[in-house]
Amino acid sequence: MLQVIGAGLGRTGTYSLKAALERLGHGPCHHMSSLGGDLDRIHEWEAAARGEPVAWDDLLAGYRATVDWPSCFFWQELADVYRQAPVILTVRDPARWYASVRDTIYRSSHRQPGWHGLAMWLEDRVCAGLRVRRRMCERVIWEGTFGSRFDDPDFALRVFAWHNAHVQAVIPDHRLLVYDVGQGWGPLCEFLGVPRPDEPFPHLNDTAAFRRMASRRRRRLLTLRPLGPDEHTAVR
Repeated sequence: MLQVIGAGLGRTGTYSLKAALERLGHGPCHHMSSLGGDLDRIHEWEAAARGEPVAWDDLLAGYRATVDWPSCFFWQELADVYRQAPVILTVRDPARWYASVRDTIYRSSHRQPGWHGLAMWLEDRVCAGLRVRRRMCERVIWEGTFGSRFDDPDFALRVFAWHNAHVQAVIPDHRLLVYDVGQGWGPLCEFLGVPRPDEPFPHLNDTAAFRRMASRRRRRLLTLRPLGPDEHTAVR
């Protein structure tokens, strides 16, 4: 059963929050990277995005927390089902958020002319899991969240602002933490009522790290080598 619900959109420090929650005992934590090549679960998320009934306990079986897409698209449904679970809204500077999404997951989801487009075409044929995940991301993120208008910065930033405001309007203050991962352990541990670890807060998967992971993943796929357990992070 879920213990923590992450409502922040992707690229707001969600991978860092995943690692932090797991360190604090709220793991495993579901994140886009958790899906790997799990076609059954990917199809279930896609069905949820189509509006089909969802058995959340089955879809999230084995997880104690959720962050990132696809689950953040369903934050309100999850908050209604798991009424005792606190909600964490990760936030960051809007302009930096947009640039991060554009330069990472948006770029890796959309074919471009030249080598990049050819490499994506080859990836989709080599790896069925990647192909199906990209289709699910199209439905949940680019169509579902941004109405196929993410490439309009003003519109995307309005969606970002509306999402953050809507979460804060719906979730009572006592149940909600509005959190920038740059704040580190303090606010998170206080909110969850757990001791602060004597170690640095995990700051992971920034834009440079995402690109390195994506390049390594692409080389492995195109040379027909299986992905390592940490190489699904950059798969969109």
